[in-house]
Amino acid sequence: MTKRALITGITGQDGSYLAELLLEKGYEVHGIVRRSSSFNTGRIDHIYRDPHDASARIFLHYGDVTDGQHITNLVQEIEPDEVYNLAAQSHVRVSFDQPNYTLQVVGAGALNVLEAVRKLNQRKPVKVYQASSSEMYGAATEIPQTETTAFRPQSPYACAKAYAFYQTVNYREAYGLFAVNGILFNHESPRRGETFVTRKITRAAARIKLGQQQKLFLGNLDTKRDWGFAGDYVVGMWLMLQHDQAEDFVLATGEAHSIREFLDFTFQRLGLNWRDHVEIDPRYFRPAEPHVLLGDASKARSILGWKPTVDCRQLAELMVDHDLKLAESEAEACAK
Repeated sequence: MTKRALITGITGQDGSYLAELLLEKGYEVHGIVRRSSSFNTGRIDHIYRDPHDASARIFLHYGDVTDGQHITNLVQEIEPDEVYNLAAQSHVRVSFDQPNYTLQVVGAGALNVLEAVRKLNQRKPVKVYQASSSEMYGAATEIPQTETTAFRPQSPYACAKAYAFYQTVNYREAYGLFAVNGILFNHESPRRGETFVTRKITRAAARIKLGQQQKLFLGNLDTKRDWGFAGDYVVGMWLMLQHDQAEDFVLATGEAHSIREFLDFTFQRLGLNWRDHVEIDPRYFRPAEPHVLLGDASKARSILGWKPTVDCRQLAELMVDHDLKLAESEAEACAK
């Protein structure tokens, strides 16, 4: 029997890779997208087919996780076997500017999804994945961080994610819901939004290589993160819901690299020296920022058999190669 999955945030980086994975595994995939005045389905246009086509297995529904009643209605209508809650205001720096909005989407949104799943679970089994974040560890004194490391969030985004994490645990323990948290460390790809530092770097480096841009402005270059490939991490999400019991797992590479190192990997790929092009701008510093986030995914390795396949240098090269082609295409279009 064909499994049915519902993905909130399907148009985002993780949502698009997850949709591809589930389609490859034979799922019928449903996604929730927010209504806007312009199309925002670019990351999934290559897999989205005419919903009137009888062979189509991906379906999109307008909705917003902040609208609890509508989310409940959709879950009851779709009757998914698995729900992946990836919807978020996921930019940490922006969360300082929009703390309440971040809380509503990330925190209350997760609660709305859990409550909708709880109601459906009363008449059919359903599993739910909650996208938790390494940002919850914040000012952790323990390095590397594991599933048992205490949370010390340092941003409105991280606080909202911690709330969603504990609600997921609560629904698991109070209602017997198969609900899991995936505590994912930073994961990037060519589909990463251009306001996130890794994609900002690779996008700018490609443009600098072609003479389309001269300078790149960044904040703290000494910040260290555990960066992996998003395509690897969605496999871990799926594996968590295939496990025979609901547990929380860290997904990480186990290697921390500074933004300075990511610059090295990116600009070296293009035969450039980033020091000739990068300038520090205080506007990009966060009011509070974790200095080192480094994950230990031993539990996921031993229980789920999950492991990353792309290291940080390979990731930077993958992204900048993509962005160089993109910049070349833009240049060709402008020349016409």
